[in-house]
Amino acid sequence: MATRQDVAQLAGTSPSVVSYVLNNGPRSVAPATRERVLAAVQQLGYRPNAVARSLRMSHTMTLGLVVPDAANPFFAELARALEDHAWAAGYTLLVGNSVDDPQREAGYIRTFVDRQVDGLVLIPSQGDQPWRAELARSGVPSLVFDRELDGVETSYVLVDNVRGAQEATEHLLAHGRRRVGCIAGPLGIHPTVDRVVGWRRALEQAGLKAGSGSGGRTGWEACPDAAPLLHGSFGRLDGYRSGRALLSRDRSVDALFVTSDEQAAGVLRAATELGLSVPDDVAVVSFDGIAAGAYTCPALSTMRQPFEALGRTAVQRLLDRMKDPDLALSRDVLPVTLLARGSCGCPDPAGGEHSDENGGAQR
Repeated sequence: MATRQDVAQLAGTSPSVVSYVLNNGPRSVAPATRERVLAAVQQLGYRPNAVARSLRMSHTMTLGLVVPDAANPFFAELARALEDHAWAAGYTLLVGNSVDDPQREAGYIRTFVDRQVDGLVLIPSQGDQPWRAELARSGVPSLVFDRELDGVETSYVLVDNVRGAQEATEHLLAHGRRRVGCIAGPLGIHPTVDRVVGWRRALEQAGLKAGSGSGGRTGWEACPDAAPLLHGSFGRLDGYRSGRALLSRDRSVDALFVTSDEQAAGVLRAATELGLSVPDDVAVVSFDGIAAGAYTCPALSTMRQPFEALGRTAVQRLLDRMKDPDLALSRDVLPVTLLARGSCGCPDPAGGEHSDENGGAQR
C-alpha cells in the first residue's frame, strides 16, 4: 500500500508538501508542484488514512441519520435525498433504523455520538425520547426532521401538514364528494395531528361535520352524522385494516383522505375486496408522494412532499450549525403539492408516470 512518503518521493517533494496539497493548506503550493503531487497520488493509488486525517482536522466528515422505519418507502426516499446532499457537500451519511423503539433509537444516537459524527438528523420514533438530555450534553449539532416534538427546543425541517391535508380534502369536496372520511396515522405525533386538523378544517369550512375517533373507534357512536375518522399506523397493513373497517361500517362514505401513501395502498385493497370502485364509489387522496403511488391502479392522488428541497434544506441547516454552534434555532416549513391522478376522479396518467417536483413527468 502506497504511503505519503512514496508520493513525496515520486513527486520529487516532501511529505509535508503532499499534506498541504491533499488538505488544501495550511500553506500554499506552487501549481506545478501541486500537479506533480496529484499525478503521483493517481499513479500510486494513494489513499490517505481517513481516521488519522479526521483526528488532525477535528471532524470525521460523517453525518448520522436515525429513521423510525427503514422499510417504509417514505423514509427511504427522505434518506436518499439527505444522502445526495450530504455527499455533494463531502460528507458520508450513516443511517440507523430505530424500528419505532425509543431504546434502540437512543442506542443509535449514542453510537453516532461515540463515533464522533459531525452532525445528526433525527426523525423521532413514537413515545418518549430518552436521548434528549444526552444529545444536548454531547454538543453534537442536530436537527429534527419530518415531525415536531412538543416542548423540545431544537431546529426543525418540516412540511405544511395542516395546509396540505386541508387542500387534499378540499380537492375531494370539489369533486362533489360530501362524506369525506379520514384514515389517519398514529395518535399523538404531529404529522397525524396536523393532517387531521387540516381534514377537519376543510370539512367544517364547507359546513360539514368531522368525527373525533381515536384508537379503534371512529366517532360514529358520539356523532353519527359526522364524517368518520379512524387511527392506525402509517403502514399498508393498518391502512388495509382501517379502510376495511371504516368502509364496511359506513357505506355512505364517498371519499377518503388518507394520511400516508403507504396506508392508501392498503385502503385500495380493502375497497376492492368490499366490491367498491375507486374513484367511482370512493375517491381517495393521500399524503407523501412516494414514487410507488404512480403504480397503483388507479394511480394515487397525493400531496407530494418536496423530497429534494427537504434534503437540501436539512443538510444546509446542519452544516450552518456545525460552522456556528451558537446559531439561532431554525424552523423551516416547506409547502406540499397536489398530484391529481386517477384515485380522486381526475384523469389517470399512463402507467409508470409520476410528476416530478418541477411539474414534469418521469418514468
